[in-house]
Amino acid sequence: MEFDEVIRRRRMVRGYDPDRPVPQELIDKIVRHGLRAPSAGFSQGWSFLVLTAPDDRALFWGTLASEPNGWLDRMSTAPLVVVALSNKSVYIDRYAESDKGWTDRDESRWPVPYWDIDTGFASLLMHLTAVNEGLGSCFIGLPADRVNAFKQAFGVPDEFNPIGALTVGYRGDDKRSPSLKRGHRPVADVVHHGRWHSPGEV
Repeated sequence: MEFDEVIRRRRMVRGYDPDRPVPQELIDKIVRHGLRAPSAGFSQGWSFLVLTAPDDRALFWGTLASEPNGWLDRMSTAPLVVVALSNKSVYIDRYAESDKGWTDRDESRWPVPYWDIDTGFASLLMHLTAVNEGLGSCFIGLPADRVNAFKQAFGVPDEFNPIGALTVGYRGDDKRSPSLKRGHRPVADVVHHGRWHSPGEV
């Protein structure tokens, strides 16, 4: 598929065909492509928990909701879930090395959490790879009050923080998000050339 077509087709899919598993070779390709993402200092402070077994996926969805939830029920039909986790300590350690020299390990040197940003980049590459392969996928966040339950359920070390999860599968019955009614914001409202201008200014 041409790249322009991948971008045009890209959207968050929330309903999957539960009877069509994602072939292992496509799972491997999706994950490998994610690992091609850029990272500050080539730190690669990320890890990915790949869930395909029905019991593992059921456990994952069970940690996110304590009562029935129509939205999560539709998402849970995805035959593949990839949880993306970032590790801040890898970046702090990397930038304390001699070629970077931030030996004070001061987190205030970081204007934004690149460990989360880079892990997000990797997740986006996985998402786009899924689209390119004719699959649907959706990136979701984990509820803040359920993160500890998720980490305990899957034995995730303390230093890793889940930034979200990518659901992947062949499209099934899907319900488009009502948020899409908002439409795309006009380019002129969000892109500024040379100087910052408010919408409508010349």
